[in-house]
Amino acid sequence: MVYLTHLFYGIIMAYFGLISPGMLNMTALKTRIDVGKTASIKYAFGAAIVVLIQAGIALLFADYFIKNPKVIEVLKTVGVFVFFALAVFFFYLSRKKIATKAKSGTGNFFIKGMAMSAVNMLAIPFYLGISIYLASENKIIVAQPYILIFVLGASIGSFLLFFTYISFAKIIIKKISFIATNINGILSLLFLILGILTLIKLLP
Repeated sequence: MVYLTHLFYGIIMAYFGLISPGMLNMTALKTRIDVGKTASIKYAFGAAIVVLIQAGIALLFADYFIKNPKVIEVLKTVGVFVFFALAVFFFYLSRKKIATKAKSGTGNFFIKGMAMSAVNMLAIPFYLGISIYLASENKIIVAQPYILIFVLGASIGSFLLFFTYISFAKIIIKKISFIATNINGILSLLFLILGILTLIKLLP
């Protein structure tokens, strides 16, 4: 049951962490429309494999921080500012019209998925912050084999999110502005709440 819990958290965190229209999922969507389902699925697999590596690196750092209580206290304080910054960031995105243009191109879409996922600079900090938060709430155990299971869940969750965009590409591209506004608004509110809760816990 504990294993399934870690797998579940990995899937959920990755899915909702990528759900906002962005470079990776918009490229998956455009690849589906411009090239076809097979190419877009190859792209999704490539991107998801890199998430496996990124989440693994993040969890290794999280393991170090959690074993050093003084560092974790500092990180919790920094986390408050990070959550508030993310709240402002997603609120800004919710007020901005999202362009539906994204390059799909040609070539090896598996490699392309890996390459585009690799340049996503927010991935490691995101999984690091989330894993530290979940560990501090005793939701996950940052030790093997739980790290591996959580990381596997993150990779699966990423693929499922890309597959959602691929499966509903024609619907999503018609309503991308509406979806982006609502999704980003929800994420903004979520990070605002997380920031407030973290701040309350830090107060004496």
